[in-house]
Amino acid sequence: MPQSTPASEPHASLKETARIWFESLRDALCTSFEAIEDAQESSDRPAGRFERTAWQRPTEDASSGGGGVMSIMRGRVFEKVGVNVSTVFGHFTPEFAARIPGAAEDPRFWASGISLVAHMHSPRVPAAHFNTRMLVTRQGWFGGGGDLTPLQLDSAEAIEDAAELHAAFQAACDRHDPAYYPRFKAWCDRYFFLPHRNEARGAGGIFFDNLASGDAAADLSFIQDVGRAFLETYPRIVRRRMGEPWTGADRDALLVKRGRYVEFNLLHDRGTLFGLRTGGNVEAILMSLPPMVKWP
Repeated sequence: MPQSTPASEPHASLKETARIWFESLRDALCTSFEAIEDAQESSDRPAGRFERTAWQRPTEDASSGGGGVMSIMRGRVFEKVGVNVSTVFGHFTPEFAARIPGAAEDPRFWASGISLVAHMHSPRVPAAHFNTRMLVTRQGWFGGGGDLTPLQLDSAEAIEDAAELHAAFQAACDRHDPAYYPRFKAWCDRYFFLPHRNEARGAGGIFFDNLASGDAAADLSFIQDVGRAFLETYPRIVRRRMGEPWTGADRDALLVKRGRYVEFNLLHDRGTLFGLRTGGNVEAILMSLPPMVKWP
């Protein structure tokens, strides 16, 4: 299918490389999570397996299109985890184009990325979010990040888990620019915050957007390192916590905590807004929402 090609170079030349990377990271994450399901033997639930569903973006002509694949698993350890990839292209609406770098003068865009959200059965295992993406208009840039949402931010276990993920992200950042980690950590703390409740969503991590250092290949290498850091760290955290005992009261508290997650994603999340305003698959966009939640 012909693709609308914005004028940004050299980002445009990296489109295929980026798409392949996002899909390969998806495959590695799904394999790792299914292995965790197999490792949890003491459960009355069967080991989960990812179900993949392909979707296509609605098109008006050959200048727009693309699509993606939803990968969703419900199992013993992961109550619901989605690892979605998409590659789409087309035209921003005039209202949306005015807010996107490089799109005001030319509304054509190309975007590819991976998005992951994991909600766990056990209140002892922190929920996790991770995404990275590449977007090309007349300009080109990368964005993304990852973070943990434990039940109790101040517990020793949550502090240990968050420190491990932060250390992995810092190592990935430091390989490219020592200024990245403090900048992206602070950005994450500001971004994943619920102003209507005056509280942080979780234990933080890193967040960045509009990353264009002047070396597109180096920026792609950076988001690959960020992806590898999450792949190496989060499954280890899950394995460490998934066998720990918990109570019915813990589970009730977890469902209330998930309400904060829903509030953030529906009120403030940029990825949700971008997907809904660019003709994305609604089910894929809202896969981040937990399967069960309650408000007090």
